[in-house]
Parts: sequence; C-alpha cells; structure tokens
Amino acid sequence: MTGSARATLGWSDGELRKNGSPHRILAGAVHYFRVHPAQWRDRLERLAAMGANTVDTYVPWNFHEGVEGRTVFSGDRDIVRYLEIAASLGLDVYLRPGPYICAEWSNGGLPAWLTGRTRGLRTSDAHYLRAVDTWFDELIPKLAPLQGAHGGPIVAVQVENEYGSYGSDTAYLEHLRDGLRARGIVEMLTTADGTTAHMQEHGAVPGALPTFTLGTEVDRARQLCREDRPLMCSELWGGWFDHWGDVHHVRSADSLMETMDDLLDGGGSVSLYMAHGGTNFGLWSGANHEGRLQSTVTSYDSDAPIGEDGRLTEKFHRVRASYGRYRNEPLPPVPEAPAFLPDSVAELRPAARLVDYLRGLPAADPVRPVPARFEDLAVENAPVVYEAGFAYPPDSEVTIDGLHDRAVLFLDDQPLGIVQRGSECALPLPAAGGRGRLTILVESLGRINYGPLVGEAKGILGGVRAGNRIVHGWVHRIVPEERPEFVGTESDVPVLPRDGGGVSVATVHVDTPADAWLSFPGSGRAMVWLNDVLLGRYWDIGPTLSLYAPAPCWRAGANAITVLATDRVGSEVRVGDRLRVDRIESFAM
Repeated sequence: MTGSARATLGWSDGELRKNGSPHRILAGAVHYFRVHPAQWRDRLERLAAMGANTVDTYVPWNFHEGVEGRTVFSGDRDIVRYLEIAASLGLDVYLRPGPYICAEWSNGGLPAWLTGRTRGLRTSDAHYLRAVDTWFDELIPKLAPLQGAHGGPIVAVQVENEYGSYGSDTAYLEHLRDGLRARGIVEMLTTADGTTAHMQEHGAVPGALPTFTLGTEVDRARQLCREDRPLMCSELWGGWFDHWGDVHHVRSADSLMETMDDLLDGGGSVSLYMAHGGTNFGLWSGANHEGRLQSTVTSYDSDAPIGEDGRLTEKFHRVRASYGRYRNEPLPPVPEAPAFLPDSVAELRPAARLVDYLRGLPAADPVRPVPARFEDLAVENAPVVYEAGFAYPPDSEVTIDGLHDRAVLFLDDQPLGIVQRGSECALPLPAAGGRGRLTILVESLGRINYGPLVGEAKGILGGVRAGNRIVHGWVHRIVPEERPEFVGTESDVPVLPRDGGGVSVATVHVDTPADAWLSFPGSGRAMVWLNDVLLGRYWDIGPTLSLYAPAPCWRAGANAITVLATDRVGSEVRVGDRLRVDRIESFAM
C-alpha cells in the first residue's frame, strides 16, 4: 500500500467513473453474516448470474466483538474470505462498515457492552468515539488492502448509515470520514439517506457522495441530487422484512422493475436491498418500535430475487434482463436450483421440563440485591433466568416493573404464566399467601435497530414486587446459545409429560445432506438447533411458520433437532421444501 494509490471510483460532471471511464454500479446486497459460510460462494455466484457487478454488505460490529476487546474474524465471521470469494467471481464490493448499520440486526450492529454504558450513541461523545476508534483500528486495516486501488474488490465505502433520519452531529460524521481516510481507505466514500431534504442535509458529510435509500420515489431523489453528482440509490427496497405476529410482506416484480428501470434508464446506479436476504441465524434478529415493540422474525428473505434457500424467483430473471442491458460482457449462466431433503415427519420427544432445565444452569454470579440488566451480565441476546426466594401476602400479585421484553414465571415447580412488555406485567399468586421460590425466564424480543431507542437495555429494568413489597436477593443464570448438553441420542432421552415449555428432541435420518425447512405443529415460541447450529427462533404467531435449515448443517446419518420451548411444545417436526407463511400483504414504498 502506498500513499499515491488512486481511488477506483470517482465522479465528475454528474457521472460516475471507474478508472476514468463511465461506469454504473449494478449491485445487490448479500450479507455474509446472514448466510452459512459454506454457501457464500453459491449465493455470490447467483448474484453474479443476476447481472450484478457489485456486492453490497454491511459489517455488524457486535457480530465480531460480542465481548469487549475480543474480536473474531474467523469461521462465519471471516469477512476477508467472503470478500476474496466476491473478487474471484469478478464482483466489486460496496462496503458499509457502520459503525451503526440498522439492517434489522440486533442493536443496529452496536455491541450491547457499549450501548449499556454509553449515552452519546452515534454522536461525537468522547466515550463513544473512543470505542469506535478502537473497533476501526481492528477492522479497517484488515480491509484496506482489499481496495480496488491495491488490486482488491472494494471500490466504495459508506460513512455510517441513514444518519440524516437520526441525528445532526456533523462532527461525528467528520470523525468517521477522517478516521477511514487515516486508516488507509482511499476509495470513494458515500453516505446513504432517505428522499427528504432534511435527511440528505443531516446525513451528508463533505468528501462523500450522497446517495439515496428508497422504494419508489425516484423523482424526488432526482430533485435532491445536484447536477454535478451522479444519481445513486444505495438501497432500492425490492421487498421488506417481517415482524412476529404481523403480515408477510411481498412486492411484485412489476412494481420493483418499474422503479429499477426508472433509475437505470435515467443513468443512475443502484443496489438492490436485498438481492439475497438470508437468515437471522441464532438470536441476532433486531426489532423496531413504533408505539410498541415490533420483533423481527428469523427469516430475512425480504421477497428477494434470490430466495432464502437459494431458489431463483421471477424477480431474479427480470433483474438479470435489466442489469444485462448495461453489461458489456456475457452474464454467467443461471445456476441450477438447490436440492432439498424429501418431506418427512419426526417425533419430537420431551427431554426435560423447562423449570428443571433452567434451575440446572450454573449461577452467573453472586447473589445480587436487585435484578440485573442483560448488559450488567455481559449478555447480548441470550435469555436470562432470575431466581429468588420470597414471601407473599394473601390475595396478592407478582409484578415485574420495566420488563424488556417477555417473561415466563414459575412459583416453585409450577408455572404462573407469561407476561410481555406492552401489557400488564402482573400475575396472581396463590390466594392463601405463603413463601416460595420465584423463577423468571426473561427473553429479549430483539434489540431495537432503528430510531431513538437504539441501545435500549434488556432484562428487568425496574424490580419485582410481591404485592407492594420489593423482592430482593436474586440469583442469575444465563441460558446458553449452545445446544443443551444433556440432550443425547434417541436411546437415552427420557420420556416426560408435555406440560408446558421444556426441552425436546427429534432425530432425522438423512442419506445425503440437502436444504430443508423445519416446522413444528403444536409448538409455541422456541429456540431451535439442528445438530450444534442454533437456527433461530420459531413462533407460531407467524407470519413465518418454518425455519430454514441449510444443507451444510445436516450430516449423513442421524441428525438431532433440539427445541427449547418457553410455553408449549408439539409432538412432531416436519421436514419440507418450502417456507410456510400466512397473512401475506403486498407493498410498494
């Protein structure tokens, strides 16, 4: 790397140029953190076959630094390998490193250890910037050598993300811009904001090309784009994400192509969000808050041209034809359809009652006088168990103050019920009064990823009362994101009654691993593992009623499907070849 390196992309006279020649970005978003690493090449091959010349990806900080000072860039976090695969397929890279990314991802990509102690998020607050600088000192030197100026695929780098809809701290954006340059980024910088004058004004920073995020408002973007700048849409929303208990969103191919062709025919560049949505594996789904908490589902299919399971939709072929008009070389051939396991049904056998499993977990720390927040326990997304002995008067209730977000309560060995943020978080206790042990399992329903509530804490933020008396003396246990250890083979799983939540297991025999979808008739809310991989959350309130199980997660022979249900669990697992959804709604925005 030398100080004389020249940027691959630039612009002049309202035109984008690559190495001095007219160019347009024909991109699609494919997030490495939402794709099994064994499928990175397959999904990027499909993107290239769609006609894209560029892949667009965020970098979620919390995915790489879940524990402060401990960064991980291997396995499913090996972003360098992902970008090298993109380069091998002839794809440029539009890099969006945040530090805030939104993306319907937990906390908008900001680590919980940071947001739990810092008020000045996404500002020039010294404590926040110190953490950002330390992170960029780790991240950017790994990626700077992969810039186009040094023979790599990165040709554009975004500063923050949609800042104009959040804040107005220009010094913050300038710090990020200068920090990228100081760490060796020479390629074109951009910002990305919505199609209002205020968003564009407050999200822009000198030295970076302002771009747009939109669904349909191309004319408004043109009006806001200065004549000396090229028109670029960094996010053309070809689909939308879903919330638990809401509708499944779809956008017609005709609606998408009307907007895309309007952009392209007018000389613009575009990145389709998403080209391939992928999956919020594990517990990484975010949430929104518009008067109430709206929890994002595990699937991030986004009605994309390349489906969550790799299927190619009508949109794929329509976009391929449109992008192909602006490519000077033949497009790669269309890949074959993915293979799927045959339909089957497996018995789901109970292994342990929920309360027994929870109380068998190790205590996380010494007894605390009041319930701790997730952030106080260094917990990003895993459920937390709160346990205390207490006395309660006759005809009283147990009340949780400041619950974020959902709690399952037990008195001794008996379930008391379930309460959830946004409703009355109180349950009646036995009328006679007495003493007992209170166990509360608290789940985050997703850390908010957009708007002023980003960084909001999780857990029990107030206290717990029996009647009017505050309960003190709490033991905390953290539910691991690893598969429950005591679940063994089919022969050593005990048979227990199905009374409410608990851990259950099924065995599915496979001849040749392939893709599949898993559904759980009769089950409620649950965490689901395929062998040792946490596929994500299942919830029967929809709109998505199955989980994607990628081929690399299966083994030839016996496969264990483990279900940790927080309310009830059915008697079977169904293996199929399709995402099951209900309550479908078309949109265009």
